[in-house]
Amino acid sequence: MEQTLRERAGNACELCGATEALAVLEIGPEADGSADMAILVCADCADQVSGAKDIDPTRWHCLNETAWSQVPPVQVAAYRLLSKMPEESWARDLLDMLYLEDDVLAWARAGLTGTAPDEATDGAADVVHKDTYGAVLSSGDTVTLIKDLKVKGAGFTAKRGTAVRNIGLVADNPAHIEGRVNDQRIVILTEFVKKS
Repeated sequence: MEQTLRERAGNACELCGATEALAVLEIGPEADGSADMAILVCADCADQVSGAKDIDPTRWHCLNETAWSQVPPVQVAAYRLLSKMPEESWARDLLDMLYLEDDVLAWARAGLTGTAPDEATDGAADVVHKDTYGAVLSSGDTVTLIKDLKVKGAGFTAKRGTAVRNIGLVADNPAHIEGRVNDQRIVILTEFVKKS
């Protein structure tokens, strides 16, 4: 398997491009020992992907290129890494832009939760996001701001009446959604929005 991966990867880490201390890393949770469910990575990447070391966001700007790989296990590893850096705006933006086939996305999410794909999607249903009037919000909805919101750290105020299209739901917090205002990805409290 290592030889197959070295040929596929051109003897370089499939995440960061390093050429030293390369090893095979299986991408679970149901890895079958084949190259189709493994990647070739350097020791530093392996430690952070496997959780042996904490994620260092500055190391992972290489995912801006790697995430677009056509190799499913590389896509899965990139998706999981980006998902573990929700506080990094560049990682959230890249995650929003990524497109994964349904089976690859299920595989990526299963590894994040440590459960089977069906259980992973069922667990997400427990958190319900509602607008200020109690209407249930879904990912991809359009909402309207019901008051002016000062955006911390961005230097502008999101005006009342602004439409925020294609919102994202914050999986573990029913009071938070994400959306783009003035070309910036921001977190918005659901109590300040109305579903359109």
